[in-house]
Amino acid sequence: MHMMVSRPEQWVKPMAVAGANQYTFHLESTENPGALIKDIRENGMKVGLAIKPGTTVEYLAPWANQIDMALVMTVEPGFGGQKFMEDMMPKVHWLRTQFPSLDIEVDGGVGPDTIHKCAEAGANMIVSGSAIMRSDDPRSVINLLRNVCSEAAQKRSLDR
Repeated sequence: MHMMVSRPEQWVKPMAVAGANQYTFHLESTENPGALIKDIRENGMKVGLAIKPGTTVEYLAPWANQIDMALVMTVEPGFGGQKFMEDMMPKVHWLRTQFPSLDIEVDGGVGPDTIHKCAEAGANMIVSGSAIMRSDDPRSVINLLRNVCSEAAQKRSLDR
């Protein structure tokens, strides 16, 4: 679950009961990320932590060893079809170099024209809505996104 809500604390238990296995919340939406991370874990879910484009990656860093996935928004959250913000890729790269085993997701404007930048920066989880849904061949778009990410991850592991 990617919870784009103002009080993510109130939704942890209902989402766990509904069967969610991962709960991603926006760092900007809570005053006590540590307590929320603990609550998510105690409810049997993995923890994802998202940051909006205007939030520095260093703000997420203190929590990185307590989460399963970091999500770098590559658009302003709220609606689909927005233009990919390439200037978010240094955040992805910094997270990948500092936390090599962390899952790093990008969300917003990701498709065949932008996937290489995401994967090369270090993203290994992709959210792609419009590029897939508006395609005449969604399966081939999904395969392309998956293959580019897999190849970049293999290259990173060989470079170590």
